[in-house]
Amino acid sequence: MTITVGDTIPAATLTKVTSDGPDQVSTADFFAGRTVALFAVPGAFTPTCSAKHLPGFVEKREELAARGVDEVACTSVNDAFVMGAWAKSAEAEGITMLADGNGDFAQAIGLTMDGSKFGMGTRSQRYTMLVEDGVVKQLHVEAPGEFKVSSAEYLLGEL
Repeated sequence: MTITVGDTIPAATLTKVTSDGPDQVSTADFFAGRTVALFAVPGAFTPTCSAKHLPGFVEKREELAARGVDEVACTSVNDAFVMGAWAKSAEAEGITMLADGNGDFAQAIGLTMDGSKFGMGTRSQRYTMLVEDGVVKQLHVEAPGEFKVSSAEYLLGEL
């Protein structure tokens, strides 16, 4: 079942990319007591994700903060080392990278996609989610192959 507005983020473990290396974090701890703009991409270093999605959130991070977002985070079904390398290459300062290496979080929220025809296996759908104290307040899931409602600009317009 797909997560919806009003639902609580389910229990899962993600790997947070830090300057000291990978750090396991529970979703309960990560989302507790604050407002997080979470965006998901099908894969690090993929064309739309690298050219538009991540750069948009890097560019709009301060505007999101001015509107009450405490943290901007990106998740993908990639390992923490790939997510760390992607953040470094994209100069994604201020964006928290959350690796969902096995896709457990994407499955728990019902937002997986089958990328096997591209050699990618099961991945996360592209979406943006606004989470307040662990509860989904906004959810914008893209149609396959599109990049409209999950952009930083769109989310800003909804705040």
